[in-house]
Amino acid sequence: MSPPFLIIETGQPVAPMRRHGSFAHWIRVAAGLERDAAVVVDVERGDALPARAGFAGAIVTGSPAMVTERLDWSERSAGWLREAAHAGLPLLGICYGHQLIAHALGGEVGDNPRGREMGTVCIELADAAREDPLFAGLPARFPAQATHLQSVLRLPPGATVLARNPHDACHAYRWGTRAWGVQFHPEFATGHMRGYIRARADALAREGRCSARMAREVAAAPHARGVLRRFVRRARGGRAPVS
Repeated sequence: MSPPFLIIETGQPVAPMRRHGSFAHWIRVAAGLERDAAVVVDVERGDALPARAGFAGAIVTGSPAMVTERLDWSERSAGWLREAAHAGLPLLGICYGHQLIAHALGGEVGDNPRGREMGTVCIELADAAREDPLFAGLPARFPAQATHLQSVLRLPPGATVLARNPHDACHAYRWGTRAWGVQFHPEFATGHMRGYIRARADALAREGRCSARMAREVAAAPHARGVLRRFVRRARGGRAPVS
């Protein structure tokens, strides 16, 4: 039996979407993991992080919190992730998790100067992605679901940008050979993305954006979801398929 994955839960979905489960549930389903193939710790609610031994890898969820708030549970998690990355445990951070791993390893996180990014966005691969286990063979441009206000503004030493777009210069990175961060949400299906847009309708209106039109423009993002499944395969010791 393969070792389980640790899912580090750093927050919960917006209230209207909680009837569809937690971020950890969405990630487990999108990653193709059986229920007993994942152990969830909710650090935002005070769960202690376990010892690294016995896990195939760790996935860090998104959160409504901000890394720049330096919350106690977040900083404790950053310390755990720093040690795990240096020890070689495979890591994948998603949105907040992407930013938290970068912060833990010495990068800089802050408000994106372009403001909110939300909806189905176009991700553009950097040259380094051609040789990356999670991104090699993907189209040069592919759609992904995104919702964030903060970004990785400066990479940690030893990290390489793998993907970007005009809104965010670092939509994905790799640190060393076993730690990755993705600003986009590979676990989001179209229903999740539309639900988030509806939940943020008032904020979007204040920004002069039409949530109804944004919801209509949401599209499937299978290549983004594939990155999550490639991570699982890679962490288990298999080769990520080239598609």
